[in-house]
Amino acid sequence: MFEEQATKVKIISVVIIVGMSAMLAAVVTDHWAVLSPRVERLNATCEAAHFGLWRLCKKSIFMVKEDPQGKGCGPISLPGAKNCSYFKHFTSGEEAEVFEVKTQKEYNISAAAITIFSLFFMILGTLCVIFSFGKGRDYLLRPAGMFFAFAGLCIIISVEVMRQSVKRMIDSDETIWIEYYYSWSFTCACASFTLLILSGAALLLISMPHMPRNPWETCMDAEPDTLD
Repeated sequence: MFEEQATKVKIISVVIIVGMSAMLAAVVTDHWAVLSPRVERLNATCEAAHFGLWRLCKKSIFMVKEDPQGKGCGPISLPGAKNCSYFKHFTSGEEAEVFEVKTQKEYNISAAAITIFSLFFMILGTLCVIFSFGKGRDYLLRPAGMFFAFAGLCIIISVEVMRQSVKRMIDSDETIWIEYYYSWSFTCACASFTLLILSGAALLLISMPHMPRNPWETCMDAEPDTLD
């Protein structure tokens, strides 16, 4: 690998590390979306919720005054008793009045499975980048770029699955949620998608063979044939 090419790869690697960190933050946290029911009266307790790929957390909030951003319960940052449950602990029929357990579980299992594929692609891409610094192994930059691009695509698919999940819950007549907004875990996933896609494309461009500046460059650089 040429020195100039190695410098570019190192810069892209820093961007990749940031993208991977954002992805890991999104995967392990449960602030993808915040759901809020309607507040019928003040000086009473309402229950807001936030969830991620693996679990749902509900928070009992004592509402003293209306939320200036809407008529829902919150904001979620207010103090209150918090109860979190992993999706695998839900069984059909439990808490059906506040949460579509079966449907939400299917959505989250799909999003989590796609995210695992994304993590797998990121690991493969990282290994390819590390080994590409060896002598004569710059050809590994091409599969590395493809792996990171695939990881970014898996992330955005997972984001869309979660978005459809939230939309289905809000539109359903069987749930109490009337308001929602996407939180910082969702933002981390979107940022990770952008960084990994751009990094993958950059690695693919760097790994492309050098194109001659003019039609005669290749011919002029060629060694002359010798007659025996």
